Amino acid sequence: MKAIETSLEINEQLYSRQLYVLGTEAMRRLRRSSMLVSGMKGLGVEIAKNLVLAGVGRLTLHDPSPTCWMDLASQFFLAEEDIGQNRAKASLPHLAQLNSSVCLDAHDGPLAEIELQAFQVVVLTDSTLEEQLQVGSLCHKLGVHFVVASTRGLVGQLFCDFGKEFTIYEPSEAEPLGNSIGHISQGSPGILTVLEENGHCFQDGDRAVFSGIEGMTELNDGDPRPVRVLDKRTLEIGDTAAFSPYLRSGTITKVKKPQTPLSSSLHRPRIMAASSWETERARCLHQAFQALHKFQAQTGRLPRPWDLGDANELVVLARGLEPLQGDHGEKGNEALDEALVKEFAMTCTGDLSPVSSVIGGIAAQEMLKAASGKFTPLDQWLYFDALECLPEDGQSPLGPEGCAHVNCRYDGQIAVFGADFQKKLGEQNYFLVGAGAIGCELLKTFAMVGLGAGPGGGITVTDMDTVELSNLSRQFLFRWQWGTPKAELWAKAAALAVKDMNPALRVTAHTNELGPDTEHVYGEDFFSSLDGVACALDTFEARQYVSERCIHSLKPMLESGTQGIQGEAAIFVPFLTQPYSMPPEDAIETAYPICTLRYFPSTIEHTLQWALNEFEGLFRLPAETINRYLQEPDFLKRMEGPQALNCLRTASTSFLHPPQCWRDCVAWAQSHWQHCFHDSISHLLQEGVPFWSGARRCPQPLDFDLSSDAHLDYILAAANLYAKTHRLAGSQDRDGLRGMLQASPALASVFAGDRQLEEASAERGESEKPRKQQASAASLPWASHGPARLRLSQIDQSLREFWEEAGLPPEAESKKIAGRIIPAIASTTAVVAGLMGLELYKAVMGHRRLSSYRHSSLHLDGPHLARWAPSAASVQQYRDMKWTAWDRLTVTAPAPGQPEMTLKDLLSYLQEKHHLPVTRLLLDSHLLYSSWAPDCWCPPDLSHRVTELVRQETHKELKEGQKELVFRISCEDEDLDTTFPPLHYRLR
Repeated sequence: MKAIETSLEINEQLYSRQLYVLGTEAMRRLRRSSMLVSGMKGLGVEIAKNLVLAGVGRLTLHDPSPTCWMDLASQFFLAEEDIGQNRAKASLPHLAQLNSSVCLDAHDGPLAEIELQAFQVVVLTDSTLEEQLQVGSLCHKLGVHFVVASTRGLVGQLFCDFGKEFTIYEPSEAEPLGNSIGHISQGSPGILTVLEENGHCFQDGDRAVFSGIEGMTELNDGDPRPVRVLDKRTLEIGDTAAFSPYLRSGTITKVKKPQTPLSSSLHRPRIMAASSWETERARCLHQAFQALHKFQAQTGRLPRPWDLGDANELVVLARGLEPLQGDHGEKGNEALDEALVKEFAMTCTGDLSPVSSVIGGIAAQEMLKAASGKFTPLDQWLYFDALECLPEDGQSPLGPEGCAHVNCRYDGQIAVFGADFQKKLGEQNYFLVGAGAIGCELLKTFAMVGLGAGPGGGITVTDMDTVELSNLSRQFLFRWQWGTPKAELWAKAAALAVKDMNPALRVTAHTNELGPDTEHVYGEDFFSSLDGVACALDTFEARQYVSERCIHSLKPMLESGTQGIQGEAAIFVPFLTQPYSMPPEDAIETAYPICTLRYFPSTIEHTLQWALNEFEGLFRLPAETINRYLQEPDFLKRMEGPQALNCLRTASTSFLHPPQCWRDCVAWAQSHWQHCFHDSISHLLQEGVPFWSGARRCPQPLDFDLSSDAHLDYILAAANLYAKTHRLAGSQDRDGLRGMLQASPALASVFAGDRQLEEASAERGESEKPRKQQASAASLPWASHGPARLRLSQIDQSLREFWEEAGLPPEAESKKIAGRIIPAIASTTAVVAGLMGLELYKAVMGHRRLSSYRHSSLHLDGPHLARWAPSAASVQQYRDMKWTAWDRLTVTAPAPGQPEMTLKDLLSYLQEKHHLPVTRLLLDSHLLYSSWAPDCWCPPDLSHRVTELVRQETHKELKEGQKELVFRISCEDEDLDTTFPPLHYRLR
């Protein structure tokens, strides 16, 4: 039996983020799958957790062994009371809580008793070489996809054999390639010419589909057609003789080809690596694992931690192995790296949660590939090591005594790093910003490694977001409690989730957003008490703010992000690495030209972006403008003329002519519909210039049709949003709305005169004085508008596409684009969190070599994992002075009773102490001093005391308990790109 009978129905709300990664067909194949995970130590439970969250059909847990102390270092679903109990059976109820749609069972007998043909995918995580060879051969014979995964200390290995007949339906995440059509001839064969001057993307034998064609519509949305290349711009596309003549427009898109990869074998290993150096290292680690299997077979145990005798014995066994053969049968000639094998031998008894997360996340994704046929699988062997986490030269060396088992939950970690380091981990105080998918995985990692679980240690976590159903497919600490604040959930469920993993963990949960408005909570005292910060946020702006606080307080920052099967992890260490910096704006989000959005929408992204722009202009901006006007009546005076005029235009309808009832809102909505989808298009077409061709489709005006669901839905959504903005009651009565429109076909004329008046006033730059009572109707702070916004955006987009006869887009794709939803899957999150955990080890240990740290980039298609040393902190120079972004200038105010520094004293100190001829001194955006005075600025008296000057220029008192002022300075003859270190003026 290769598949199980299970419901093909997919909970799109639960799996929304994952569906954007896998797609519906791959998800259906996943729901029919049956898998076996053998070995339920830390690695096995990590794989099982990711598979359950992903929603596989059936999962069997296998492990014949009882729980021991060593397991607790990485097995987050086992507790001290489970010691002596079977690992698989003890883990089952915890995994079952993660996803009720997955059929779970446990088997505690020998592996040989299991009927392997009942499974589609099998993974061995805690097995001997003999078991791997036997099970692998049997799976290969039965056509069962086979995976081997193993972690030993700081090293992990992964092997895949998906058989000779495995099909990859979608090899990559990339969108299908295509071209714009210039012309198609009628004939047998029909000849297609593409518009692009640089040619098409096709090869002989490719298959293609067609869309958006005017005239020869028989080709649109049909079955894939084979193509034959004539030259770089022309293709044969089969018989078109009986089709209608081609008129204009259209796209030809290449259909992805299913692929069949090479069959793998444990007997002839092929090592996957990104470079020759990594290949040599991976081949050496392969030999080390083979030697370890021999050592275990001979001694019945693993090498003792940091025991030099056992390590030397493993090196001898590795020397005696046959050299690995290459892909063509040639034997490798690399010399065995005995130092590497020795490091592996002395740490291989250890069991580390971050390494299990990395290998477990990659292994789980390979199993999902096997079941779904989505993405290219691993080609045989992958090796991963993080031995750079071990103490650097000059740090205290490790020995057998300090790394021996002491029957505690950290035995697996102590075997690698020693008891002293374990104590240091417990004393740490860390701040976790963000309790989402990565935040959940990080808190699990913190619990397993014992971060902040000792005397004086602790973890503070904050997140102001709420738990939604879609969170549950990748955030395994949130169980069916959506709609409550995430951090509040931490406080309520700490004993059930995190405390179950490690009862000693100290977690303080907040529901605050980290930003300028909460600096009274997360101020200088708070940050100075920390040892580091872990950032698990989903916006660049929020990460940048955290980075600035870490720079200010000189704290290391762990940072990461994911998108689908891609992820990144990084660490930023004071004075050692370059700090985090937000990507440039043009690299964050592609902006579409207004002319493209208005007149030439040729993609779903174009039409949805147009719809979102409409939403912002109609609802959000007017509300914000009026709210601000009511709070700051003179704010328009501070704007430049065009900007102020735009604000007035934006708010004029709401401010000057607010609706009084639901009927008025409907009239406004119909008037706007007529303007957008008929009048403006008719005016455009009357210009008489046929500027549409290729991907630019000719827009067509629409006539309002009461029988059209899309037309009626637009009026309903727009009228409700307009009513909500003005604090009026809305309505969801579609029949009532249809009756209202049918009874009053000229309903929109109510607002027609207002529109003409507003446009005439805007042209003259005039505006009426707003009526206070009408303004108050729109003073509601703009907040809960997500579902209505999305619905209006979808309808807007659909109507735009009616103009170009493009049809309706998939709803899921519309939600993804309109909501700017980031695709996500649990396996990527697990790997990224594991990589962050490895960097945490180094930060706590106090590594000072740049080469010890790693930034990482992950792409689980392949899979590809690149790791490199971060960039060193860049050095700036002004005359003889050098500094990095981590440096600062420090001045301490005189002791109480002594006269405070004047501005002149401060400038003189900087000149004499640091040889800095300061020309400008700023506090935030306030200019306190300038050697050249702008016409509108009155220079201060140099005899003013520093704090007195600050109060005078900022019009604010110093905050209670404030310890310092941070100034920015400029100096004469500086380069344009010079950023001087901040000046910290410490208050007594």
